[in-house]
Amino acid sequence: MSKVDTAWLRMDTEANLMMIVGVWYIRPGITLAALRERVQDRLLQYTRFRQKVVEDALGAQWVEDEDFDIARHVVAEELLPLRGQQRQDVLKERVGELAAQALDPEHPLWQFQLIENLDEGRSALIARIHHCIADGIALISVMLSITDGGKAPPPRKQQPRDDQDWLGDALLRPISDLTIKAIGLAGAGAAKSMEAWINTPSPVDSSMEVARIGAQAVSDVAAFALMPDDSPTRLKGKPGPHKRVAWDEGLALDTVKIVGKALNASVNDVLLSCVAGAIGRYLADKGEDPTGKEIRAMVPVNLRPLDKAYQLGNRFGLVPLVLPIGIANPVERLYAVRARMNELKGSFQPVMAFGLLSVAGLLIKPVQHAMLGIFAKKATAVMTNVPGPAEALKFCGATVERVMFWVPQSGDIGVGVSILTYAGKVQFGLITDSGLCPDPQAVVDNFAPEFEKLLTLSLMLPWGADGWD
Repeated sequence: MSKVDTAWLRMDTEANLMMIVGVWYIRPGITLAALRERVQDRLLQYTRFRQKVVEDALGAQWVEDEDFDIARHVVAEELLPLRGQQRQDVLKERVGELAAQALDPEHPLWQFQLIENLDEGRSALIARIHHCIADGIALISVMLSITDGGKAPPPRKQQPRDDQDWLGDALLRPISDLTIKAIGLAGAGAAKSMEAWINTPSPVDSSMEVARIGAQAVSDVAAFALMPDDSPTRLKGKPGPHKRVAWDEGLALDTVKIVGKALNASVNDVLLSCVAGAIGRYLADKGEDPTGKEIRAMVPVNLRPLDKAYQLGNRFGLVPLVLPIGIANPVERLYAVRARMNELKGSFQPVMAFGLLSVAGLLIKPVQHAMLGIFAKKATAVMTNVPGPAEALKFCGATVERVMFWVPQSGDIGVGVSILTYAGKVQFGLITDSGLCPDPQAVVDNFAPEFEKLLTLSLMLPWGADGWD
């Protein structure tokens, strides 16, 4: 197991388990037998899903589970609402319970739970997969491959470098010209630059460019180390072992794009501004004045070419994004978010965070937890934005109407924000510690109204301006 994946394995605490949790709504409902057959035929083509983890003094190894049983990993259960209780609410409670329930370490670290009769002829599929198996981008690839017509992973090319930390090893070496060049681009260009660096046949010869980007790297490292702790709010504190989840009905992606174009901002800027507004509104409703306050969210940045997602493992870095929750004016808040996003372009921080995780994977647990506690002090939330398929998927002959997921929080972080685009909609989800935020649905319910404010202001702009009519 790579050092970074080992770090995720050892990051589990009683308060925060390192599991990615997802839910599919499927119509018409499917049977447990059909689900097991699909998982057996498709998912188990990925060797990781047949392997358990064995730890030793040197780290961790992937070992074939000789006692593998599909019935242990793909199970069915029935929701039993109390009188007057909606099945949706029962499902949310169940997902929260499962997010805080550890997977069996004696077997492969994943499980699917099928709710065969959710409501109105639908099924719900709850998936739990430990983060040491793969990151969110890779798991999207996995889930696509098990849908009807999905593409199987190349059988001879899976995890070809499990014994090598292709980026971590490089960061542990003295920074060379090639390394400096590789870290020059973050975000969308990072994966390609990393891959090109690994396989490059010739050295970098632009000394001026090397010096400029090297200076940026040093500056970013210093900025992260000296960054003050996050602002105190009711969302920040010592989390406990109980979780709550929530989700909304989704926004039309085309409408979000129109608002972004009208206001000269990206789709991501618009969505993150709505997240900041929703959190600020929640705090105000609880009697806490958010005026002038900012919180940080640790945001993953993909460092892997998308065509290599089938290799699984974790290949992403983290950047601390400041969310201006204290700005009430929606347009002012949007432009503040846009400015913060622009500041992160070209940042060394995603690669630096990956390197810290790589180093952490070598350490004993107490030292690792102390080291990773740095991230928790600097942030209130973990937030991820994952692009999903533009068209609704088919699964076992049925339609996957809706897809949701929740990311784990490390250390003492108690809030996880998830944004997923799927089938023309943007889905907003939240997972929180029940002590710090016992009612995450109240935050989620603010998301659409914050977007409506931006939409209304966009419609008030002169039609034909900038050619967006």
